Amino acid sequence: MKILLVPNYSKDEAVQSGLTLELWLTRQGYDVIWAADKESKIASREAPAIDGCELVISLGGDGTLLRAAHLVGRREIPILGLSYGHLGFLTAASPQDRDILAVVSDALAGEMHVSRRATIDCDVHVASDDGTEQVITATGLNDMALARGPLSEMVEFDIAVSGHHIDRLRGDGVVVSTATGSTGYALSAGGPIVSPDFDGMVCVPIAPHTIQARAFLTSPADVIEVTMSHDRPSQPAIAVDGQFIEADGTVERVVSRRGAADILLLDYGPESFYNSVSRVFYGVRRHDR
Repeated sequence: MKILLVPNYSKDEAVQSGLTLELWLTRQGYDVIWAADKESKIASREAPAIDGCELVISLGGDGTLLRAAHLVGRREIPILGLSYGHLGFLTAASPQDRDILAVVSDALAGEMHVSRRATIDCDVHVASDDGTEQVITATGLNDMALARGPLSEMVEFDIAVSGHHIDRLRGDGVVVSTATGSTGYALSAGGPIVSPDFDGMVCVPIAPHTIQARAFLTSPADVIEVTMSHDRPSQPAIAVDGQFIEADGTVERVVSRRGAADILLLDYGPESFYNSVSRVFYGVRRHDR
């Protein structure tokens, strides 16, 4: 069995825990590989062969887990998140509340709950200077954010869902997120906290210049299309899971839909999500209850 470790190399505790895990797993007959990192001596200089892995372990915060999800792509390999970050909302456990070796042992024994998380596929349509159109595709676990660029005061755009026009908006942009991403940028923009079992998308305007615009949820089959207005031209910044997309030309529209594959996160049951919600967003600790 091959296991991929994805640590946050900037955190010594995460790297040391990874080395401890590697020694422990190797002694039990597992083949351990590390995600590449240019600044680390222990990381491979080439991208690891993730094909054939049966488990991915991220050691860091939510950003590290997102990186692990991007490495997994559409393979649907289970990901175990171990928290060495600030929030660790998506992770299953931290060394402060559970023994890490025991958690990994539970994962290997199949004793952890598998949470299927919907992803988001995005097509960014870009008009080149020569009149041709380029389509840039990206997949995320959290969200797609279209926001005003550094040189524009605001962006104006139309939102349509499955061919039905919703509104034309002016403001700082819009976030289209999965249920998993509802607790990220979408929440900061005023969106709701959504259970990870929800398979649709969350659409949240960012600082709209109207009091009538509201966040809304879509069905799993819906397609959200954000089209830039030609009446007020602007070049937005577009990011998927926080990674900006380089567009060589003018962004015309962004089409978002439910991803073709899910991300499998390991946890200790559905209650893990609500425990994390109370801990991270309401400041509730178990010893307070």
